[in-house]
Amino acid sequence: MLYNQFIKPVIVILFLSVTSVFTQSDLQNVRENISVERIKRHMHFLGSDLFEGRATGSIGASLAAKYLAIRFEEYGLTPVGSGYTYYQYVPMHSNKPNENSILTLNTNEVVKELQLNEDYLIYGAGDRSFIPSETEMVFVGYGIIAPEFDYNDYAGIDIEGKIAVMFEGEPYSEADDYFNGENNSVYSYSGSKQRIALSRGAIGTVIIPHYDNNNWENKQREFYFEDVYLAYSVNTGLNIMLNPKFLPDLFAASKFTGDEVVNNIKKGLVESFPLNTTLVFKGSFKRRDFVGQNVVGLVKSYNEEYDQNPIIITAHYDHLGIGLPVEGDSIYNGVFDNAIGCAVLLELAKLTGENRSRLMRPVLFLLVTGEEKGLLGSRYYLDQPLFPLYKTVANINIDGVPFIDEFDSIIPFGYNLSTLKNSIDRVAGKLNLSIEEIPELFSNSETFNRSDQIAFANAGIPAVLIMDGTDYKNISTETGMNKLIEYANSIYHTPFDDLSQSVNYNAVEQYVELLYRFILDISNSEDEPEWFSGVPYRSARLRTKAERR
Repeated sequence: MLYNQFIKPVIVILFLSVTSVFTQSDLQNVRENISVERIKRHMHFLGSDLFEGRATGSIGASLAAKYLAIRFEEYGLTPVGSGYTYYQYVPMHSNKPNENSILTLNTNEVVKELQLNEDYLIYGAGDRSFIPSETEMVFVGYGIIAPEFDYNDYAGIDIEGKIAVMFEGEPYSEADDYFNGENNSVYSYSGSKQRIALSRGAIGTVIIPHYDNNNWENKQREFYFEDVYLAYSVNTGLNIMLNPKFLPDLFAASKFTGDEVVNNIKKGLVESFPLNTTLVFKGSFKRRDFVGQNVVGLVKSYNEEYDQNPIIITAHYDHLGIGLPVEGDSIYNGVFDNAIGCAVLLELAKLTGENRSRLMRPVLFLLVTGEEKGLLGSRYYLDQPLFPLYKTVANINIDGVPFIDEFDSIIPFGYNLSTLKNSIDRVAGKLNLSIEEIPELFSNSETFNRSDQIAFANAGIPAVLIMDGTDYKNISTETGMNKLIEYANSIYHTPFDDLSQSVNYNAVEQYVELLYRFILDISNSEDEPEWFSGVPYRSARLRTKAERR
């Protein structure tokens, strides 16, 4: 049963005797000041077809940013962006391949010309992506170098000036101390593979979909949207995904056939070798430069001693925009990803602004662009921070608002990484919520690494993403998990993430209260959060403090 598959042990929080800044009357008053109608209005406006899916760099995204800035002004937040506005301007560059791009494979003097989208997809292409002459290809297994696991797909292989061909994913493991066991490690990401190949001298990569996850139609929809980068990003080589139907052609002149390579991979026998196949790419791209916007507003505190020590609350307002139609609908509205998160942030901004006298430390509300394109807005903020990184107290990211039912448990991603755990425990105890371990549904998705909180963590700032747990008030865990699975498999990143979905606004209201109390607790805690010893983000924190950056 799903119940047995997904339910996890919980740690019941018993902190009733802990001193807190909240009183019982406060507990009642918070809910009275939260407006579900206001949240609903924000969500319905941002999630409507008017904004055409809020794609980064689109007119719809600019209109959404304008709406958010107007709300910040209405709620009395202090403008701290460029020129004392609510905008932090983010210079960006984008490109999208044209249909007349030409990719050819030459195997045993048999030349095959491949069609964009039908036969191959482009991850991203910089100025080095033009490969006019036949270039050698080398198979490099999973394309991973992981010294901590004594693993190197490039050992004994010359890849300088060549194309690295690799499979999606990483070596299978059931041991937690080897490639994170059944969970994905950072080495499974295409960006990691591309960086490793580039560092070894490769001028491009070809990634073959995993043999158990090669739905080409889904890949086409995913890759339809333009690639967007920060304007100052380092150029990359050619990076493509190849339709696995070309495995026989790719390996036709090598020591193993495509089927033999797949069988060896399944057995854990990974061997790198030259393919004796060459590639030519003559790309044609539509390129543009533009300026996106982060939307920023500050709620000042009563204590000027801490005016440079903000807590940053983030939510991304961008989504995918207009893409390949599904059942006649081409607008990817992103209502749960993340119009509803923006609506929650706006309600928190209003609530916090009306109670600024309770804040010992200020709160910066930051609505970021380009999350769907690689956390671009967050990365730009951290490159050009409005407050010193080493003084920034914490980041609370909002990307996954409860919508199924009221909840009796929460899942804080990043819970065991920093002393933010103490604040979470105090607030959860006050609200009679238990802390739940990460269900299997999420454990393989590396949730902490897949939204804006990871950008802040990499910059050394203690960060957390809090989601509802699977202990629901009015429905069973099995029913709730089925709804989550349905969303993940059929709605997420499709045009169906729209306003037709059902939302339990009691759960949303409960979530706003939880985050508001969490903000107050951090703001008024005597000690600032710190990473626990041994956590990799701790060194970045120590570095920014040493550099006073």
